Amino acid sequence: MDGLLPLRETIDLSGKSAVVTGGAKGIGWGIAARLHEAGAAVLLADLDAAGADESAAKLGDRAAGFGIDVSDEEQVRAMVAACRERFGSLDILVNNAGIFPSTPVSAMDPAEFDRVIAVNLRGVFLCTKYAAAAMVEQGRGGRIVNVTSIDAVHPSMIGLAHYDASKHGVWGFTKNTAIEFAPHGIQVNAIAPGAIATPGVAAMQSGGEVNLEPFLAMIPMRRMGEPDDIGKVALFLCSDLASYMTGSQVVVDGGRLLS
Repeated sequence: MDGLLPLRETIDLSGKSAVVTGGAKGIGWGIAARLHEAGAAVLLADLDAAGADESAAKLGDRAAGFGIDVSDEEQVRAMVAACRERFGSLDILVNNAGIFPSTPVSAMDPAEFDRVIAVNLRGVFLCTKYAAAAMVEQGRGGRIVNVTSIDAVHPSMIGLAHYDASKHGVWGFTKNTAIEFAPHGIQVNAIAPGAIATPGVAAMQSGGEVNLEPFLAMIPMRRMGEPDDIGKVALFLCSDLASYMTGSQVVVDGGRLLS
């Protein structure tokens, strides 16, 4: 059609490089796999360095692992430098790394609260700060996608007050940075997943930390999401399909927030 970019080209990420934090497994892996399939080179950054390397090996060419604690400033700087050195640029950042221990406030240790905020919120700040600086220097714009949660909109269960605080913070951070970086052609958006079948969630269920049955009963689609459900939305936000979006949050929850 005249004047329209062909559909196959709107999702083509060839020549672009992405960092996906928490990329070794779960949602991060689902996102990394879709970005890589679309042609991007992908640095899978994760606290589990061996797991990141293993997952990168599954993707093959144009993929590498990187061990990182996203709450550590020097490690974040090194991650950004590593992506640019290995792949030539940093065009896409997906802030996905996060932790979600379940502890009621009445039993919560301050150190646990601080650690959740450090990883889930400070980590997003640090990664955004240094990735955006690289994008501005490169002068060709970029995409930043922050993985929040439906808990950034409405609490899901007792025991996640620190997690909810961090995710509300990331949603606010997303909107403000979208304004700041728009003049540089950098679009900042968020994805708010609902219940997603990840190894972390499975471990919490098997360990008796949470009972998801009441939560699942409130999902109109009557199923948990898969990492690829988030991966496909991340691809949308990182592609030209989302060319006029910034400061938005896409809820991917099977309708849970409607209940």
